[in-house]
Amino acid sequence: MGLATFKGGIHPYEGKELSENKPVQVLEPKGELVYPMSQHIGAPAKPLVAVGDHVLAGQKIGEAGGFISANVIASVSGTVKKIEPRRMANGAMVPSIIVENDGEYKGIEGLGEDRDPSGLSKQEIRDIVKEAGIVGLGGAGFPTHVKLTPKDENAIEYILVNGAECEPYLTSDYRMMIEEPEKIVGGLKVILQLFDNAKGVIGIENNKPEAIAKLTEMVKDEPRITVCPLKTKYPQGGERSLIYAITGRKVNSSMLPADAGCIVDNIDTVIAIYMAVCKRTPLMRKIITVTGDAVTDPRNFNVKLGTNYQELIEAAGGFKTEPEKILSGGPMMGQALFDLDIPVSKTSSALTCFTKDQVAAMEPTPCIRCGKCVSVCPSKIIPVMMMEAALHNDCEKFEKLNGMECMECGSCTYVCPAKRPLTQAFKDMRRTVAANRRKKG
Repeated sequence: MGLATFKGGIHPYEGKELSENKPVQVLEPKGELVYPMSQHIGAPAKPLVAVGDHVLAGQKIGEAGGFISANVIASVSGTVKKIEPRRMANGAMVPSIIVENDGEYKGIEGLGEDRDPSGLSKQEIRDIVKEAGIVGLGGAGFPTHVKLTPKDENAIEYILVNGAECEPYLTSDYRMMIEEPEKIVGGLKVILQLFDNAKGVIGIENNKPEAIAKLTEMVKDEPRITVCPLKTKYPQGGERSLIYAITGRKVNSSMLPADAGCIVDNIDTVIAIYMAVCKRTPLMRKIITVTGDAVTDPRNFNVKLGTNYQELIEAAGGFKTEPEKILSGGPMMGQALFDLDIPVSKTSSALTCFTKDQVAAMEPTPCIRCGKCVSVCPSKIIPVMMMEAALHNDCEKFEKLNGMECMECGSCTYVCPAKRPLTQAFKDMRRTVAANRRKKG
């Protein structure tokens, strides 16, 4: 039997050798910490502190502003200096709490204490996850307590742990699978307590044989947990691609994974659940890969939320050559930055710094109708026709062509010999269609 996978996809240069063998290093912040109130999908959090207040590590400083929202937790002890808009990696100015780190890292009472999850009720577990401010740490930022509260918990048959890490250059999830596999298994067992009919599957691409071997050994006596090796291919870690590869079930844009009996969580999200439930530690840190050919010493860091991106670059030895392009994230899904004065947030995953900006050097030419974009599209849609609709701003045609099924993975743009900005056009069109739908209400 072949490796689990999906139809379509691409094989970009992986670039993982730069940082995959660098153990995660704890990085203590030097300057002030910035906590945006929107680090998640949904309503922004509401500040619970005022300028001049003293806060402790592990203290809730922003409260979820609705059902789909998430708490924000202080990662250090110190004094609230300001509450003002600050820029995030996506370019948005977001109301933020700025804390001056006192360097003492005093925590709230009970922070880090062991807790036995077996005595907790399902509601208690969900409440702990909510209080801890946990969201999807693979980049989506969807509040995890909402994901763990589907309409019918008995219909959930699979808890899928996304260990694919298919984005080129990123190695943070790989390092956690190597260094802290017991936390991944522990977190998955906590989630399985919520779903009586579910089994847990950890999906890992086969370019990570050490991680597959380590986790397979760890779960050999766990009757409800298995490890599923996946074919190395981008975007294998996309939610729909992963669900199809492991279960054979299809999910479209109008469905949630729960509608197909699945819940999908990233490796680091599952670790965050373990830390909150079993170690009384809310979400205060992120594992970040700092990499690329412009970085002196690419590596992986355990960083407190709110730390400035500039400090990450300094910790990786600075730039060996001035980069033409810096991405928050990886080369396929990351967002280009024009400034490093950005805080590490819950949805940060990497800083990828390139000596040359290959995209800027590309001059788009007319489509030659080669069909390469169609052959690699994991969503089975027709990018060449969608681009025509996008160029004419024809939302109706874009929808008829199933443009809303686009995963924005970038595979079509990657293979296009005419170097057309397909993914960017589709991203803009999807946003416009979604806004029009909201207006019609």
